Amino acid sequence: MMESLIVNKTYVPKGQVEREWLLVDAEGQNLGRLATRIAQLLLGKHRPDYTPGVLMGANVVVINAEKVEVFPTRLESKVYYHHSGYPGGIKEINLKRQFEKFPERVIEKAVWGMIPKNKLGRRQYKNLHVYAGPKHPHYAQQPELID
Repeated sequence: MMESLIVNKTYVPKGQVEREWLLVDAEGQNLGRLATRIAQLLLGKHRPDYTPGVLMGANVVVINAEKVEVFPTRLESKVYYHHSGYPGGIKEINLKRQFEKFPERVIEKAVWGMIPKNKLGRRQYKNLHVYAGPKHPHYAQQPELID
C-alpha cells in the first residue's frame, strides 16, 4: 500500500519587496511592549507574506520618545553600560539620566535587544527612526499611523 506524500511549498517573494513607512506614537505607552511591537514591524512579522531571511520589514518612525512610560522603580534600578575600549573605561548611566539626556536611545536600545544580531538584523535596525518630540523629517514618505 502506497502512502500519499504531502508536500508543503515554501513561499519566497520574487523581485523587490514593497516596504511601507509606519508612524508610531510612543506617548503614554509602556517601554517594553512598545519595543516588542516595533521589533515585529522591523522584522516584517506583521505581513502575511513574512519570510525569514528576507528584508521585508517596514521603515518605522517613532515620535514622542520622551513621553514613553516606565515603572518608577525601574528608572533608578535599570543601568546601561558601555566601554571606551581602554583599561578601566567602563561607563554606566541609569535609565532616569538617559531619559534626561537622550530619550531616543532608550527606545533604540530596547528594540536592539529584540533584533537578531547578524547582518540581516543590522540592516533591519537601520530602518528605525526615533525622535524625542512630535516632529520628524519623514513627512515626504507619508508614514501611516499605527496604534
